[in-house]
Amino acid sequence: MSSKVLDQFLETNLEDLKEKGLFNTIDVLEGSNGPIITVNGQKMVNLASNNYLGFATRPELIEADVEATKHYGAGAGAVRTINGTLDIHQKLEEKIAEFKGTEAAIAFQSGFNCNMGAISAVMKKGDAILSDELNHASIIDGCRLSGAKIIRVNHQDMEDLEAKAKAATESGEYNKVMYITDGVFSMDGDVAKIPEIVEICEKYNVITYVDDAHGTGVMGEGRGTVKHFHMQDHIDFQMGTLSKGIGVVGGYVAGTKQLITWLKSQARPFLFSTSLTPGAAGACIEAIDLIQNHPEYVETLWENANYFKSELKRIGYDIGNSETPITPVIVGDEKLAQEFSKKLIENGVYVKPIVFPTVPLGTGRVRNMPNAGHTKEMLDDAIKVYEKVGKELNIIK
Repeated sequence: MSSKVLDQFLETNLEDLKEKGLFNTIDVLEGSNGPIITVNGQKMVNLASNNYLGFATRPELIEADVEATKHYGAGAGAVRTINGTLDIHQKLEEKIAEFKGTEAAIAFQSGFNCNMGAISAVMKKGDAILSDELNHASIIDGCRLSGAKIIRVNHQDMEDLEAKAKAATESGEYNKVMYITDGVFSMDGDVAKIPEIVEICEKYNVITYVDDAHGTGVMGEGRGTVKHFHMQDHIDFQMGTLSKGIGVVGGYVAGTKQLITWLKSQARPFLFSTSLTPGAAGACIEAIDLIQNHPEYVETLWENANYFKSELKRIGYDIGNSETPITPVIVGDEKLAQEFSKKLIENGVYVKPIVFPTVPLGTGRVRNMPNAGHTKEMLDDAIKVYEKVGKELNIIK
């Protein structure tokens, strides 16, 4: 029997979330997370996943996963620093470093673990972290865990970044200063101004950290946002996930040999959590090989994204200022965003509402993620539903 205090806390707060329209229901997929999914027996065009290149269900990755599992086992059997480092983990890290154009890399069990471990391994009490105000939750939590002073920087505001970098470094209060930004921002799809960031950070000797979770497999011919701007020699931490464009699971940091050596000795999720499964490592290696050898996968992603965005704009939707396949449809009111998502799902298009506090109050939306696995017919079907539901709810005319 659970504690009465706990029961009261849970009941009160769950009800509060429901009343505010912030309670998250979890749908269960009856099958794989492909371009078409089945939920509660209903087939729908799937525009909600981060599976940018369709790699999560790609036969080559499945085969690589199975072969690695047969060879090494279902699990690694230990943390990396005891005897859980298999040669397939080493091969993956070498592949990531080659892919990102760095000396070395470290693989983590997830992108969230990666930010928690990497940030806190380098930044400490007595340091300062400049952080874009729209950075991912894992960055925010990693910064908090570090104990460093967190200084919010206005979103993509280079004047604000320079002013705060100057103030922090010249104050004499901090041992070292870092600037952290997403490479691609996941709610609006805008891209970090990497060249301007590098110029400012080099001017004030600020450490640079780019979270490229939504850029890897998408930007720079799949090699990421930093590579897109040819800035791989100027960014200290290239962090990203192996779960979105790569299609599997995990996270990484790519950088100098010295940085990676330090992270392997100090990053707590690396030290105290069992390694990536061998199957996941094998599938990630195959995914990177496919991106490097088949540019058509990334090209197809962009063709689909550009077509879908142009069609949404044509029928009258506000899709914000996205520069990437991430395609928000902004409706404003939070309850309208919830109703909009519900109606789209009922009509065969699977997208989820994004509301405060994930995005600012009054900017409720649904977020679309067209991917390389969608056919033009699938996207056309989705557009027809968008037109029908948008008119029914008076969002478009």
